[in-house]
Amino acid sequence: MKVAVVLFTRDLRVHDNPALSAASRAAEHVVPLFVHDPALPAGRNRRWFLDESLTDLKESLRRLGADLVELRGDPVHEAVRVAKAVGAEGLGLARDVSGFARDRERRLEQACADERIALKTFPGVTVVPPDAVRPGGGDHYKVFTPYWRAWQGQKPRDVEGAPRRLRLPEKLPKSWFQDRKAHPDAAGGETAARKRLTDWLPHLEVYDQFHDDLAADRTSRLSPYLHFGCLSPRELAARAEGRAGAEPFIRQLCWRDFYHQVLLAFPGLRREKYRAGAEDSWRDEADAFQAWQEGHTGIPIVDAGMRQLRSEGWMHNRARLITASYLTKHLDADWRLGGDHFFDLLLDGDVANNYGNWQWVAGTGNDTRPYRRFNPVRQAERFDPRGDYVRRYVPELADLEGGAVHAPWKLPEARRKQLRYPAPLAMP
Repeated sequence: MKVAVVLFTRDLRVHDNPALSAASRAAEHVVPLFVHDPALPAGRNRRWFLDESLTDLKESLRRLGADLVELRGDPVHEAVRVAKAVGAEGLGLARDVSGFARDRERRLEQACADERIALKTFPGVTVVPPDAVRPGGGDHYKVFTPYWRAWQGQKPRDVEGAPRRLRLPEKLPKSWFQDRKAHPDAAGGETAARKRLTDWLPHLEVYDQFHDDLAADRTSRLSPYLHFGCLSPRELAARAEGRAGAEPFIRQLCWRDFYHQVLLAFPGLRREKYRAGAEDSWRDEADAFQAWQEGHTGIPIVDAGMRQLRSEGWMHNRARLITASYLTKHLDADWRLGGDHFFDLLLDGDVANNYGNWQWVAGTGNDTRPYRRFNPVRQAERFDPRGDYVRRYVPELADLEGGAVHAPWKLPEARRKQLRYPAPLAMP
């Protein structure tokens, strides 16, 4: 093959990128392409992370001898237009599972067939392809534990390195390329992802001990890089395997794969309740929802989590469970509202994990105990016993010592007034 186009989507990396590796082996010239799709919903924080990731990808491709073509518009139209312009015989794409991504793939398949361009799709968004693990007599696993057992029994694909060399076709239009300047302290991108992984791996042996400790903040924080594909989930699992304490962490990667196979089978996950017959009568109280969004519910552990989300575009996973449970099980608000708010602000916000987890908490999803209810104070006392996490994000309570910070409504009235902190919207 003389020329191939690789359409990047959620695989913004050169290491262990099956589509890019296959193109580099099959074609003399490779055109790496990213299309900014105005129809694709992007949260405010993900925009800058995406920008930094694309800058880093461009630099990596240049070091390999190529560059990144960046266009704006419908990715199907633009990809086919580029392929025709460069005389490409093939086009590679990483498979994804959202309704948006699957529609894009279907349209691209038809457009490529019309133009006699060979379209090939590749794995790379998950550790195990979402359609590779199926229960007997069903299209997908609805409960995590049996999925985990089946997932562990899969033979994973080999991890691939970066291509040694890439060559662009000659005389590509200058308008296809953006002038990007790398920032040495950029948080987004493959370079930052690989450094963070290398720095964090030695701490894997204590992951199970500390991953729920809110104040310790000892989780990997690799989820944004996985979302954008700056880091290969398959390579991450491979580098963790065999290390002391790896299984609890790998189990979290399996949870990520689990929700991707759920979304593949149930495209309406973002808006439709997954579990038929689940309770879904919600109260519509705009003031309460706004207070939750802003971190002014009067429940310190909830407010700390919501303020972390607003300030960092990220939230500790334990705090995500607590804040989501408070909204749906204490304020009786619709899980879709909470899911949309998280999706808007989270750097790692994607449809599968975000809405899958929201439905799990709300009792409409994959939880085998749909009436599960987290008591936020008990959760705080267990996972933030000294109150350091709360004091970090709720400065009004910084002077309260120890665990007293978790229940300020128990203080004498005069002291409560001094704090200028609201009374709970709903008691635990």
